[in-house]
Amino acid sequence: MVPDLLLCLSFGYAAALGPTCLSAQFRRPGDYIVGGLFPFGTDTVNLTARSEPTFLVCERLYVDGLIWALGMKFAIDQINNSTSLLPGVKLGYDIYDTCFEPAVALQPSLLFLTQNGTRDIGVLCNYTDYQPRVTAVIGPHNSDLSLVTAKLFTFFLIPQVSYRASTEKLSNTELYPSFYRTVPSDKNLVEAVALLLNQFGWNWIATIGSDDEYGQGAQELFSSIARNHSICIAFERLIPTDLADPTAKIQLEDVVRSINKTDVNVIVVFAFVQPAQALMEYSITMGLSKKVWIGTEAWILSNTLASIPNIQNIGTVLGFIMKVGTVPGFQKYVADLFTSVQQDKFCQESREFNHLMNPDITDTHCKHCDHLTLQDISSTLSRPQIQPVYLAAYSVAYALHRALGCTHRACPRASVRPWQLLHFMDTLPFELNGQSFRFDQSHGTNPGYKLIFWSWKNSTLTYVPVGDYGESLYVNKSQIQFHTADQKRPTSECFVRCKPGQFIQIKGFQLCCYDCTDCPENSFQNPEDSSTCTPCLKHQWSPVRSTECYDRSERYLFWNEPVTIVLLMLMAITISLTCLTAVLFLKSLETPLVQASGGKVNLFALLTLLLLCLSCCLYIGKPSNNLCVIQQIVYALCLNGCFSTFFVKSLEIALVTEFPHCAPTCLPWVTQRRAWLLVALCLLTECFLCLCYLHLGPDYLLLDYKSLPTAVLLVCNTKSWVAFALIHGYNGCLAFICLLCTFMVQTSGKKYNVARGITFAVLTYFITWIFFIAMFGTLTTVFRSATQIGTILTTCLCILGTYYSPKCYIILLRPDLNTVDYFQNSTTEEPEEASPQTDNKPDPLSPVPQ
Repeated sequence: MVPDLLLCLSFGYAAALGPTCLSAQFRRPGDYIVGGLFPFGTDTVNLTARSEPTFLVCERLYVDGLIWALGMKFAIDQINNSTSLLPGVKLGYDIYDTCFEPAVALQPSLLFLTQNGTRDIGVLCNYTDYQPRVTAVIGPHNSDLSLVTAKLFTFFLIPQVSYRASTEKLSNTELYPSFYRTVPSDKNLVEAVALLLNQFGWNWIATIGSDDEYGQGAQELFSSIARNHSICIAFERLIPTDLADPTAKIQLEDVVRSINKTDVNVIVVFAFVQPAQALMEYSITMGLSKKVWIGTEAWILSNTLASIPNIQNIGTVLGFIMKVGTVPGFQKYVADLFTSVQQDKFCQESREFNHLMNPDITDTHCKHCDHLTLQDISSTLSRPQIQPVYLAAYSVAYALHRALGCTHRACPRASVRPWQLLHFMDTLPFELNGQSFRFDQSHGTNPGYKLIFWSWKNSTLTYVPVGDYGESLYVNKSQIQFHTADQKRPTSECFVRCKPGQFIQIKGFQLCCYDCTDCPENSFQNPEDSSTCTPCLKHQWSPVRSTECYDRSERYLFWNEPVTIVLLMLMAITISLTCLTAVLFLKSLETPLVQASGGKVNLFALLTLLLLCLSCCLYIGKPSNNLCVIQQIVYALCLNGCFSTFFVKSLEIALVTEFPHCAPTCLPWVTQRRAWLLVALCLLTECFLCLCYLHLGPDYLLLDYKSLPTAVLLVCNTKSWVAFALIHGYNGCLAFICLLCTFMVQTSGKKYNVARGITFAVLTYFITWIFFIAMFGTLTTVFRSATQIGTILTTCLCILGTYYSPKCYIILLRPDLNTVDYFQNSTTEEPEEASPQTDNKPDPLSPVPQ
């Protein structure tokens, strides 16, 4: 194809010696006329200066628009030459310039609505039988113009097929039921752009759009889609389309300065060629650093934009263009046409055709085309994007084929109203150059996009395909060479993509600029709310940066824990020592030592110590409310049973040492069988206090969720400290009374000091409790139960060691001291001088049966 084009160029250049009649090629009579709206020119005069509705003149030729118009002409000529599509029927065409301006496009649009053969638009109640000048309209090329013209053509239900308008608004078939397009809507394009940004990890970008329907609509669509793809738009700006406006320069400079102020390295541009070209020129002039520019078909293939001086310095350019197939024979057709328009005979025929159409209609066709050569359009012709125009013309032809009821041999000549084509436009699938086409529910087509990359080599621009987008996006990243110092992919991130278990923490004033913060313990990140962490329920826990919560396990002092096993071994030792001591005292019950220590009362004290040791088992295993109550009551009663025996013996010692004159009278109440009454009274008092404890507020089971990170701690908690003080304070009072009655008692070295054992036993009890309170207040885990067990066993061992072990030593190892003489007067305080005693008066503290 390229050699053919070069050959045609050589002939065309040789033939182009003077003005041609190319401007006369855009009108042809026919049985059915198809209107065309194409941008032949650009840059109209300042519209604000118009004071009268005069004719508007376009100052410059827009080559792309000319190529599109030639594409429509080529398609209709090809249809007319077909022997199967519309045999026996000729399509005519009437193509006009839109000049990128609605004010220019309205004039031919109104002409299309006139009654056939006139310049009048009938005002009727019913337009069912109304026959306008054209059967269908191809164009216009952009969204702004299409929204204006579509309102006109929709009223008459004239099929309008655009080859470039992509705004999503035109997808509303209720508002625009007769509008069709052979390109995808902007919704597909912005989705592709968002996926491209995600592929490269660019989530901090700027979007710039032209101040028209295309730019505004695409920006609005992209903003809504970007949020779903975690893309943050640093700023959105619109650039003017009217570059002659005095404020246009200020706006463009402000846009470039805004880009410089932010950290964005990626800019998405939704604009047509002229605004995009102005933006690039100002970016180069103002020294904007190299960026990644993502463009669309509206400007990405523009030769005028690519020819800007130093355009290579703007950075990396990527863009999406619609996937289009080639149109066989088009380049040769254009080359032949440029040769033909040099011939007088051909030109004369063309002018006659124009005169047959309607000589009174103002000619608003391509005014600049007659001085154009094939060489002038060669660069644009080498990469034609005319398939959408070609397809639009054929869609009308196929609809007309169905509406007329044509066969492959002939078409009946019948009157067809434009609205009658709509049904066939909606339903017809047709094949063109081996491809099948049809309009979807929104009256559009979606062939997909190609991703191209601007590759510069020796100041020569090449468009390199690097990916495509259909149902998904594919990018060949190895073919993209980023125009940076190290040719590595630039970063454009205000935030990192949050990992599971992290929530968004906003930074500064940009709501979409944030840090990712780990969810703390006992909370999780809910996928439905990425801005905060949801606390776990009370009975659940979670680690740092978690996406779910887990049920807490129950924690208490288990039977198989090492510390429990050690305590149980210690308890077994303590129980064994207590039992051995009890057996030894039982066998030596009638000896002077046992009788002087209290006799059978010692066996009762040892029994309560044994029960106190066994109560340690209440602190092991899963606690309950009842178990918490029993722990305190059993401890208080068992300890009270032991201390009550000490209390009786302490009163006996106090009477002998401090109140010797009262001793003969009072001693019988604290010795022999009456001593059991005091022991019983002490126990009954403790039982009464236990009842008060149950009434005021017993201990209860507490589920502690704070002490352990992954488990719930089951502990017994004090409900009433008054009740707690009653039952345990009473034992403390008994111990303190025992201490007061015994700590000052002295004996000679030849006598046994019974009081000393009670004193040391009580002192070790107080010391143990001081350490217990200090440790119990600082421990919050299962070691609290272990501490309670240790305190009980320590108390028992201290009592055994300080009170009973010296006596066991005498019984086992010093039986020679276990005599009446050694224990007689053992609690009598030694005077400074011996006082005479009568031989016939018995000693009240001599060992007697208890």
